[in-house]
Amino acid sequence: KAIDHETEGGHPEIGADVARRYQEPKEVVNAIASHHDDVPQQSLYAYVVMAADAVSGARPGARGESLERYIKRLERLEEVARNFPGVRQVYAIQAGREVRVIVNSSKVNDRQAAKLARDIARQIEKELTYPGEIKVTLLRETRVVEYAK
Repeated sequence: KAIDHETEGGHPEIGADVARRYQEPKEVVNAIASHHDDVPQQSLYAYVVMAADAVSGARPGARGESLERYIKRLERLEEVARNFPGVRQVYAIQAGREVRVIVNSSKVNDRQAAKLARDIARQIEKELTYPGEIKVTLLRETRVVEYAK
């Protein structure tokens, strides 16, 4: 969002100046300059860029979230899933957009696994606040090893 430390101004203004310098079409310059609503939108492109900026900004961690707060949010997500019986390990991945839950296959059967994934998702909905959605992936594995001699 910055060209260098010496250039002053917001990124829409700086970006529009760079676009003008490189002779981008006026629709492109306006889309860049107006995506924070500082300048009136003059084309469909401007509205598309505004929408894209809003979607991008809604991503977890996209708006300058402190590292400490980010880590606490991921830990809380893992904690919610870890509190269910039969859960062995939990990993929050994809910046908190997905939680992988590994269960003990001797304690959780296939039918229970599907219900457990739903229950974890509902508990996350109940206890946490987050933009978008969080995918709950539950893994139940049985390994059998045999040796031929």
